[in-house]
Amino acid sequence: MGSIRSVLLHIDASARSAVRLRVARELAVTHDAVVTAMFATYPCLIPMPYSFSDGFAPALMMQEQDSVQRARARALFEHAGKDMCWAEALDSPPVLAFVGAALYADLLVLGQNDPIADSVPGDFVESVLIGSGKPALVIPHIGETGSIGRRVLIAWKPSPEAARALTAALPLLPTADAVHLVTAEGEPAGAIELYLRRHDIDAEFHTTTAKPAEAGARLLALAGDIGADLLVMGCYGHSRARELVLGGASRAVLQGMRLPVLMSH
Repeated sequence: MGSIRSVLLHIDASARSAVRLRVARELAVTHDAVVTAMFATYPCLIPMPYSFSDGFAPALMMQEQDSVQRARARALFEHAGKDMCWAEALDSPPVLAFVGAALYADLLVLGQNDPIADSVPGDFVESVLIGSGKPALVIPHIGETGSIGRRVLIAWKPSPEAARALTAALPLLPTADAVHLVTAEGEPAGAIELYLRRHDIDAEFHTTTAKPAEAGARLLALAGDIGADLLVMGCYGHSRARELVLGGASRAVLQGMRLPVLMSH
């Protein structure tokens, strides 16, 4: 079974960073891991209704706002504890910088894309997942996030993405109170059941007849029905030149999730 020894956390100035910091710190304590909190955001953009002749200094104001955002994030980091490392993306776009650092981590902790926030690209999570190839624990941007991994739902199909997500989740499963696994109706389950048992994991099996367009919503509904606090699934998609294409289930879960999701591409 793999282990979690290095966690890379994305941090910004939002209040939800405090939730991600707590989750990452709990992972560190449980798995004896080192957490690096990386501040990676776009430079601030502010409205500029005045002309330069009015004495308005937009560059200076944006620099000051960037400093305020960094200080706010640093304060959240300091409040979370002294046993984590701090890193910053100084001269690179946030996705590029974070992907580069992610190559040296066992697990990433990210925040769900927030349609209101503009500190990172709107496709930050999927860009990092596809760009780095590393598993990520994605934390919802709203709602309560308590203990993670007591009741786990695994979305399984025989694919590299699902297999990598399950492998990444293995260190979290031995302490779970209940593990559920859902497959498409008609999909043989003997091999995955044997695999889990070899890891001393007894799972309750479910099947779904959902069409591809409905799969994400069905997964989230089942997670709610069983009281899951963690969903494990593959992230399906690919990156084209200046375009990111996600599968329907991945897109639906990333948009509608209300519980933490462990994903891997």
